[in-house]
Amino acid sequence: MAKTDDKKSRLSDAEKLKVLKKKLKKLKSALKEAAAGLEARAEAAVAAAVKPKSPVSPLAPARFPDLPVIEGAEFASGAAGVKYRGRTDVMLVRLAPGTAIAGAFTKSSTRAASVLDCQAKLALKQDTAKGAAILVNSGNANAFTGKNGQEAVDAVTGGVAKALGVPRERVFSSSTGVIGEPLPAERITAVIGDLAANLDAGGAAGAARAIMTTDTFPKGAAASFEGDGGTINIVGIAKGSGMIAPDMATMLVYVFTDAQIAPALLQRMLSSRMDETFNAITVDSDTSTSDALILAATGKSKAAPITDLRSAPARAFGKALSQVMLDLAQQVVRDGEGATKFVEVQVTGAASDADAHRVAMAIANSPLVKTAIAGEDANWGRVVMAVGKSGAEADRDRLTIRFGDMVLAENGWRAPGYDEAAASAYMKRDHLVVGVDLGLGKGRRTVWTCDLTHGYIDINADYRS
Repeated sequence: MAKTDDKKSRLSDAEKLKVLKKKLKKLKSALKEAAAGLEARAEAAVAAAVKPKSPVSPLAPARFPDLPVIEGAEFASGAAGVKYRGRTDVMLVRLAPGTAIAGAFTKSSTRAASVLDCQAKLALKQDTAKGAAILVNSGNANAFTGKNGQEAVDAVTGGVAKALGVPRERVFSSSTGVIGEPLPAERITAVIGDLAANLDAGGAAGAARAIMTTDTFPKGAAASFEGDGGTINIVGIAKGSGMIAPDMATMLVYVFTDAQIAPALLQRMLSSRMDETFNAITVDSDTSTSDALILAATGKSKAAPITDLRSAPARAFGKALSQVMLDLAQQVVRDGEGATKFVEVQVTGAASDADAHRVAMAIANSPLVKTAIAGEDANWGRVVMAVGKSGAEADRDRLTIRFGDMVLAENGWRAPGYDEAAASAYMKRDHLVVGVDLGLGKGRRTVWTCDLTHGYIDINADYRS
């Protein structure tokens, strides 16, 4: 009897040891996970201490708009850890068969690999029957990265093509963030499966957040109108805050519509609206390596196809497209790095529209004008300076300068009714209009900019931190 009891005791001890070993293994795993979590939190804390999150711009819209669903477009966003752990930094869009694509891109001589890849693909004849996709990452611009740049683009677009079953030449990518650092493509390809599994027609808002870098708020806009036989919707999202100057699109922009329209016509509709929208804004006069605008028309609206630019549906589409593009462009200015003032520069009476544009951009890009606005100083003499340096035809004695409705200078001299106190009071507003009439012809142009504050320096002095 005693031997039997000893055997039971020994077996019991063995079982206990086995249980203890299992518990120890679980404990080690839990400790490893806890250590990883502590490390991630420590990294986040250090990053926050070194580079605090910027407060939302005082010029931001009250809320992100309600965006209608674009049938044929699905969105997903996720965290790939491209630069920071735990930050949503990649977005994927799947576009249904029948989708036409148009685009506009930076004219920079140091264009990013993704820009060059998109331009090459859009130069091909589009096979719209097989659908398309867009993948965007933030945190790394994949610019000035040599042959590694194209290899990274091939890896991420190839991963998307395989996951979604679309041709690689119909997968478009964009990257935004630090220049000169190799893109860790393997981190992006590792999450493509999860992104594909979470595609959602209502996911545009999350996609808008995923593409932010120094942006303080996500940017979205929408418009709808009645086409011939049905409603046509347009939705756009964008990112942009710094390195903003007109030399194409000035930021990353993705616009989606359910209209039925052929690629060539869609491209014409887009290109004709660039100068008065995305090429009419500036934050700091610097043109990015990565600027891209992609316009996708899924063709899923019940409205009849748009085939003639002179038709009423085409004109309505053009008006709605301009509305979305301008809304997004102005939101970029409102989110200008460190901005506290939204400034509209209206130039009229120029010898030509081109001259009006030169004058408007000279004013909008002038550090002296922009810092005076930041300091709420009604120093209209700096506007005179900017007109003179622009290179446009100008005549001192025909020049008129206004702040809002107030005439500050005319006929080559300070206006007789000039009121310094009233002008100074006007400068305290957060939306300012600077008007210049050159008195020479019918040329005109309006551009939008922001002030230049110390906040811009703070953001850009440690951008890579």
